[in-house]
Amino acid sequence: MSISHAPPVSEEPDISPVSVSDLDLQPLVPTSSRRARVPRWLRRTTGPVLLLALWQLLSGTGALPPDVLASPGRIAQVGGDMLADGSLPTAMGTSLQRVAGGLLLGLVVGTGLALLAGLFRIGEDLVDAPVQMLRTVPFVGLIPLFIIWFGIGEAPKVAIITLGVTFPLYLNVYAGIRGVDAQLIEAGESLGLSRWGLVRHVVLPGALPSAMTGLRYSLGIAWLALVFAEQVNADSGIGFLMVQARDFLRTDVIVVCLVVYAFLGLLADFIVRSLEKVLLQWRPTFTGR
Repeated sequence: MSISHAPPVSEEPDISPVSVSDLDLQPLVPTSSRRARVPRWLRRTTGPVLLLALWQLLSGTGALPPDVLASPGRIAQVGGDMLADGSLPTAMGTSLQRVAGGLLLGLVVGTGLALLAGLFRIGEDLVDAPVQMLRTVPFVGLIPLFIIWFGIGEAPKVAIITLGVTFPLYLNVYAGIRGVDAQLIEAGESLGLSRWGLVRHVVLPGALPSAMTGLRYSLGIAWLALVFAEQVNADSGIGFLMVQARDFLRTDVIVVCLVVYAFLGLLADFIVRSLEKVLLQWRPTFTGR
C-alpha cells in the first residue's frame, strides 16, 4: 500500500498597489522648524517686556513708592531730559574713554603674559605663579593704593580697569593654548611646520575660542571695575552722575545710569559675538534646539 503525497500548493499573497494618499502620511516637521514660527527676537524680548509691565503696575498702584524705585515712565522721562541737556552723552563719552584705555592695556598685558606662559615652559615658571597670586587679590581693594601711587586723576581709574581685564583674559588664553590637542602638534611637525608655523597655524587658531570667551568675560569685568573707579574721587563720567544722584536721593537718575551701563555692556558683548562669528567660521558648534 503506497501513500502518495500531494505536492504542496503555494499560495501567493494578493499584493495590490497602495497609493500614498491611502496611507494618509503626514510630513515630519523638525522641532526647530516648529519653533521658528515664533520669531526669536519676539521670544527674547517677552521676558523684559513682562518685567517692565509688572514694574509699571507696581509703581502705578503705589506698591512700589517713588523714593524706593522710580517708575519706568519717570525713568524714561529723566533719561530724555539728560540726553537733551547733554549731561548723559558727556558722561558716556568719558566712561567709554576710560573703558577703552583700560581694556586696551589689559588686552596687551593679559595676552602677552598668556602667550609667554603658554608657549614656553620657562615662561610658565616665571609668570604663572605670580599671576595666580595677584589674581586672588580683590582689585577693588587696590583703589586706595592706586590713588596714593597715581593721584586722583585718570590714571588710577584706568589702572583698576586694566587690572580687572588682565586676569580673566590671561586665564582663558593660557588655558586655550595648553588645551590644544597634542596630536595636532605632532601632525604639524610631521608636515614640516616650523616652530613659528605651529604657533601660527595650529596653536593660535586652537586657542582662539577660549580667547574670545576670555574677551567677553573681560568686558563684563571692565564695566564692573568702571563702576567702582568712577565712584571714588571722580568729577565726570556715569559713576559721578550716580554719586550725585545718591546724595540727592534721585533713584530715577541712578536707574538711568544703570540702564546706560547695561546697554553699553550689551553692545560690547554683541560686538564680540559678531567678531566670533567672523573669526570662528571654521569651527561649527552646537547652537541649541
